Amino acid sequence: MFTGLIEDVGTLAQLQRTQKEVRLTITSPVICADLAIGDSVSVNGACLTVVQFNERQFTVLATAETLRRTALSQLTISTRVNLERALRVNGRLGGHIVLGHVDGVGRIRSMTHEGESVRLEVTAPNQLHPWLVPKGSIAVDGISLTIADLLPDGFWVALIPHTLGATTLQYRRPGDLVNLETDIIGKYVARLMGISIPGGPDPIPDPQSRGPLTADLSLDVLRKHGFA
Repeated sequence: MFTGLIEDVGTLAQLQRTQKEVRLTITSPVICADLAIGDSVSVNGACLTVVQFNERQFTVLATAETLRRTALSQLTISTRVNLERALRVNGRLGGHIVLGHVDGVGRIRSMTHEGESVRLEVTAPNQLHPWLVPKGSIAVDGISLTIADLLPDGFWVALIPHTLGATTLQYRRPGDLVNLETDIIGKYVARLMGISIPGGPDPIPDPQSRGPLTADLSLDVLRKHGFA
């Protein structure tokens, strides 16, 4: 589990392709300072497992499934990537709950300066639109951001100077692909309410009616399904 608050911007130093997988070696002394084999690291929003590391670089393996679902296949040597180690249980959740399980790949449509901030517009795959909520959370390349408002084909967010300077968004341009992960809480609530989302899991059946759970969401419903 991650927070979407980027710890470091690393550099892709080596890229080894096999028939179906890719080994990525990334330079980041900051991340390597507290790392172990088997640890999870978010790389541009994709949760990957550390298989090798030293004091300056670490290596992760991107499987065929990961490459199909993310924009990691577009990476090249010297590309800068957003990095975050897994959340400590006793840490602050400064962003939102990010699992590192990418839902789809979006595309930057425009980046427009509005005073000191930047308006970033992103197109999103149709199957993600039901999960997009104005003022809700979304992870873009692993960065926890707040959706300012929806667009017919996606959404836009306002980037403050700190976010630009501390992440790879400072290097992004219109047309670039980005990994998108929608809010996991919204997915759980939708499934509990019996809302069927294209590409998502089937609604939870109501044991009384043997159909989707359509009762109003309440504390009793949440307790019944282990949320309270």
